[in-house]
Amino acid sequence: MCGIAGFTTFSVAAYDRGQVIRRMIEAIAHRGPDGEGFYEDAGIALGHRRLAIIDAEGGRQPMTDGGERYQLLYNGEVYNYVELRKELEARGRSFKTRSDTEVVLECLALEGKAALGRFNGMFAIALWDRREARLLLARDRVGIKPLLYYRRGADIVFASEIKALLRHPLVSRQIDLRSVNKYFTYGYVPTPHSIYEGIHKLEPGTCLEVDSAGSSESVYWDIPLTDNPVSGRNFDECCEDLRNLMRNSVRRQLRSDVPVGVFLSGGLDSSAITALAAQESPGRIHSFSIGFDRPTYDESRYARRIASLYDTIHHEETFTLAKAASVFHEVMDSLDEPLADASLLPTYFLSRLASGYVKVVLGGDGSDELFAGYPSFQAHKAVERLSFLPAGCRDWLGRMARRVPVSHHYASTSYLLQQFLKGAGVSPEVRFLLWMGNCGYAEKMSLFLGTLQETLAEADLFEDLYRHVQRSGLMDTFQRLEYICMKFYFQDDILAKVDRASMAHSLEVRVPFMDTALVDYACRIQPFYKLNGFTTKYVLKHAMTGLLPVDIIHRRKAGFMMPVASWLTECMRDSIEDICSPAALKNTGFFDPAYVRQLLDEHLQHRCDHRKLIYPLLCFMAWLGKQEGR
Repeated sequence: MCGIAGFTTFSVAAYDRGQVIRRMIEAIAHRGPDGEGFYEDAGIALGHRRLAIIDAEGGRQPMTDGGERYQLLYNGEVYNYVELRKELEARGRSFKTRSDTEVVLECLALEGKAALGRFNGMFAIALWDRREARLLLARDRVGIKPLLYYRRGADIVFASEIKALLRHPLVSRQIDLRSVNKYFTYGYVPTPHSIYEGIHKLEPGTCLEVDSAGSSESVYWDIPLTDNPVSGRNFDECCEDLRNLMRNSVRRQLRSDVPVGVFLSGGLDSSAITALAAQESPGRIHSFSIGFDRPTYDESRYARRIASLYDTIHHEETFTLAKAASVFHEVMDSLDEPLADASLLPTYFLSRLASGYVKVVLGGDGSDELFAGYPSFQAHKAVERLSFLPAGCRDWLGRMARRVPVSHHYASTSYLLQQFLKGAGVSPEVRFLLWMGNCGYAEKMSLFLGTLQETLAEADLFEDLYRHVQRSGLMDTFQRLEYICMKFYFQDDILAKVDRASMAHSLEVRVPFMDTALVDYACRIQPFYKLNGFTTKYVLKHAMTGLLPVDIIHRRKAGFMMPVASWLTECMRDSIEDICSPAALKNTGFFDPAYVRQLLDEHLQHRCDHRKLIYPLLCFMAWLGKQEGR
C-alpha cells in the first residue's frame, strides 16, 4: 500500500521537474512512511511513497524490468501474485524479489494491458514504456484504490490524492460548481468528477493510455450483473459456494509479511470476516472495535462476543460525541474534497486505534452492495407494493409524515418518513440515490445563491446515473439498483471514506468481499436469494450458519453510524456557528445566510431534523476553509 504521483513532460517544462515531483510526493507521505523513490527520464517524472507489506527490501519502487524498458508505480495489493508468479516462471520468467510488485510488472511487460484482467486485488497502476514513450494508468475493478489525473495540452499529471496534484504548477484550483451541486445531492462527488475543474477520477475497471499524440481510455472490466441471472446451483449449494469463496478470499488476503488484523463491529459482515480470518491465520489475530456512548448506536457487546468466540486479541475504545467534535477539524484536513458521511469520523478514530498495532486490517465492506443489505432495497420493494395507491393517498401520507413529532434519535419515525418521501414521483434509480443521499432540488434552490443556483437550474444532475444505466444494459430494476449502488455510494462514499481514514494513519484496509471470484459469483445469484421478502442478505445469512451465532446473523442492521442530529445540537453548536457564520457563508458567494440561519434555528431548537442539510454544509464549509488556508 502506497502513494504514487507523476507527470509527463512531452511539452517543454518551464519548471524544475525534480523539485515538483518531490513536492507532490511529500503531500502524500502519510500513505507510505517506509520509504520513497523517484525516476526521471525524457518525457516522464515518477514518485512513490511506500508502506512496506510484502518483501520490505525487494519491493522498492519505481521498479524497472530486466530490460529497463518499463518503469512501474503501483499502489495496492494483488492477492493472487503467488499463483501468477508460478505461471510466469513456467513461461520462463525469472524473479529477483518476493514482491507482488515484480509479478505485476512482469505480467504487464509480457501481456500489456490485457494483464489487468488477471489481477485479483486492489490497485492503482502507472506503467511507463520508455521505448514507446507511452504511459499506462489503470485502476482496480471496483475502485478500492484512488487514482486521479489532470490534463493540460499534451501532458498529464496523476496521483493517489488531489493534494499531490495541487502541488504541480499546471494544475488549477478552480472549484467546479457542477461538482458542488452533485456533492450536496449525494454527499460525495461521483466519479469521474472531482471538486476541482479539470481534475478527474479514473473510473474503476478502466485504463488510460497517454503519449505525445493524445490519449485513449478503455474498460477492461465491469460489474457482471445480468438480467434474470440463471444458475445451476440450488439455494443450499449457493450457500456452500459462498462459504468456500469467502474462505478462499480471506486466505488470499491474509498474505503479508506483517501482522494482519480485522475491523470488528459485531455485525454480520465483519463478524464473518473475523471468524474466517481467525480460522485461516496461523496465530491469534488482532481485532479492533469502536463503541459508542449512546446505547442505540453501540454494538461493542456484539464485537466482544465474536472476539471471545474466536479468541482474537481484541482492542476497543469508546467514541463519544465530544471525541467526534475534537477530531472533526483533523478529519476535514485529511480530505481532498468534501465528504458528508458522518461515519468517516469513527472510521478515522478506528483506523488510528488499529495503526498502533498492525499495518494491515481486513474489513467487511462490500457485502451490502453484493447482497442487497441496505434498507433502501427494502424501501424499494415497499414502494413497488404500494404503487397501486392513488395519488391522493400518497399525498395524505406526506401530510401525515409532516405531523409526526420531530426526534433526533437514530432511525426515528420522523427521519425515516422524511427520507422515504424524498423519492416521490421519480424513477426507481433516482429515488434510490435520493434515499442514500442528502439534499433534494427544492432544498438546494433555497440554499444556493448566484452562480451556484444558476448551475443547479441548468445542470443535468443525474447525467452520471443515466450514463451508468445505459452502460449496464440492464432491464431489470432490481439489478440496475445493485449496479448503481456499486457505481455511486460504494465507490465514491464507502471506499473513499475507508481509504482516506485508513491511509491518514498509514494503515492498509483490505476488502475480502470484493475478491474477484466472489464478486463474479455473487452477481450471478438470483435476486430473490439476496432480498427474500424483506429479509436482506438472505443467502449470506444462511451461508454463515454454523460459523456465527444465530442472533448475530439475524439481528437488525445498525451500520457504522453516529448520532449526527444530536451531535450537531449538543457538541457542535459553537463550531457550526463559527464555520457557518453569516460572514463565512457570504464570503463564498454560494449560500443564502438567511436560509442557513433558519435551518440552524429549527434544528438546534428541535423543531425539525435538518441533519441531511446541515452536516453536508458544515463539511463543505470546513473543507473549503482548510483549502483557502493552504
